[in-house]
Amino acid sequence: MLAPLGRDALVATSMLKEAGLSAEACLNLGMLLREIERGVGAAIVTEEALGRADIKGLAAWIARQPPWSDLPFVLLIQRGGGLERNPAASRLMEVLGNVSFLERPFHPTTLISVVRTALRGRRRQYEARARLEALRKSEAHARLAEAELRRLNETLETRVEERTDELAAANRQLVAQIEERERVEATLRQMQRLEAVGQLTSGVAHDFNNLLTVVLGNLTFLEKEFSGNHVDTKLAKRLSYVRTAAERGAMLTAQLLAFSRRQRLASKPINEAIANMRDLLQSTLGGSVHINTILRPGLWPALVDPTQIELVVLNLAINARDAMQVGGSLTIETSNVTLGAPERPEEPAAGEHVMISVSDTGTGMTKEVLAKAIEPFFTTKEVGKGSGLGLSQVLGFAKQSGGGMRIDTRVGEGTSVKVYLRRATGAESTEVHGGVTAAPPSLQTSGAIVLVVDDDSAVREVTASMLRERGYVVLEVGSGGAALELLDRRSDIDLALIDLAMPGMNGAEVARQAHSKRPALPIVFVTGYVDMTALSEIGDEQIVKKPFVGDELANKVRAALGTAPGSFGKVVPLRR
Repeated sequence: MLAPLGRDALVATSMLKEAGLSAEACLNLGMLLREIERGVGAAIVTEEALGRADIKGLAAWIARQPPWSDLPFVLLIQRGGGLERNPAASRLMEVLGNVSFLERPFHPTTLISVVRTALRGRRRQYEARARLEALRKSEAHARLAEAELRRLNETLETRVEERTDELAAANRQLVAQIEERERVEATLRQMQRLEAVGQLTSGVAHDFNNLLTVVLGNLTFLEKEFSGNHVDTKLAKRLSYVRTAAERGAMLTAQLLAFSRRQRLASKPINEAIANMRDLLQSTLGGSVHINTILRPGLWPALVDPTQIELVVLNLAINARDAMQVGGSLTIETSNVTLGAPERPEEPAAGEHVMISVSDTGTGMTKEVLAKAIEPFFTTKEVGKGSGLGLSQVLGFAKQSGGGMRIDTRVGEGTSVKVYLRRATGAESTEVHGGVTAAPPSLQTSGAIVLVVDDDSAVREVTASMLRERGYVVLEVGSGGAALELLDRRSDIDLALIDLAMPGMNGAEVARQAHSKRPALPIVFVTGYVDMTALSEIGDEQIVKKPFVGDELANKVRAALGTAPGSFGKVVPLRR
């Protein structure tokens, strides 16, 4: 900046520095010209600094600029000094060329905006210079190549052939890269779609389990009330219909949770489980289907959901039966396998796995059907004959065990679905969660005080009524904060029954703070949905799943009351 008179240079450079720009004031025109020759982004000058000065050197430098360069100038003029009334400004515009006029006094924002615009233009000039230099280099290279081509004219045919081979190889590489990118993108889209559906289904399962808890709980009360009163046969039949429908809903919810991979894992002998299913499979598939089992000995241990493995095999077998229409052969095989890197999102990671294969001699799948086969609710069966959750449930079962699945199929020949379960480590394979043990007789009497914590009032009422029916004194609260306040006021509470998924303070945090106040307080968790891997340090005896099955709630509450103080102290952070 050149503003030798007044305080313009001091004020303007201060404004620019506060805006994060590098600014330097020049004492005279010679110093300004030297700085310009060294390289600047823009120059700010006052009209009085150039009005009486000899600007021939500056004009000469401007004229010598290379084609890409047009240094921007900002000329500070007095207010009202427009070009029509300021011949000196018009002359300076002709000399400076790329010039912007700014009247004084000016606002800091205006100055900074004008300077930033000038700098942006200068940066683009430098970019143009770089492109021009690159173009010149390219042209020079082209000239050299042309000279080389002329020199090698005698071997032109050989060179053309070599170049053609190079281009063909490059083209093949490019095609391979495009195919790989498309495969990766398709894999990513599939994984994102499955993850999104998994989150949606798990949320639906949570709400649905709460509803089923209320329905089945109140249905149990109605059945007990009518059991001794010669209830009308038609009414009893309607109640049984309600129970059947609700239990089917609970089974559907379990399938949804299996797809979203929210089940608890344990080590289970897979060969034994499949061998024990033979009679069930034969009766389900019918006598026209021939069943072969190849169960290889020495199978590695794998962590699985014990309640789902039979259902997975049965689902695959039923799909195979439907694909074979009439008759056919079904082969169930187990073995230890070591796999390489996966090619599709549903396939397992590389490593050692236990494989369960179910193969049929049916119609097979087309490419279009195979692409959607594992998506939830996709089915090729008639309406009412399939939920579309079979293969997605199998995938969820495999993924939660650290494995995956692979489908090999040919139209007209059959399909083989291979389920891979990650081989369990020594520590994992020996992990066992104890069952519910009966409490000592002295602690099974009624009168114990149970605190029920659940944000759903209908579920809370059903839970409390079940416990009161067993003779317990029940205190009800609808939030974690209310539960902690009640524990502060009452020291006679014998057990806390806490819902895991609550808004605000979840069940794990309530339990953690409750144990800080009452370390010996037994705690039982109630859950309609939770990521069961987060409860790996908590035994099954502390978890009651919604909807309640039989006397599970009463048995686990009674067992918790009969456990030695302090044995329920493990609480882990949970994801809602």
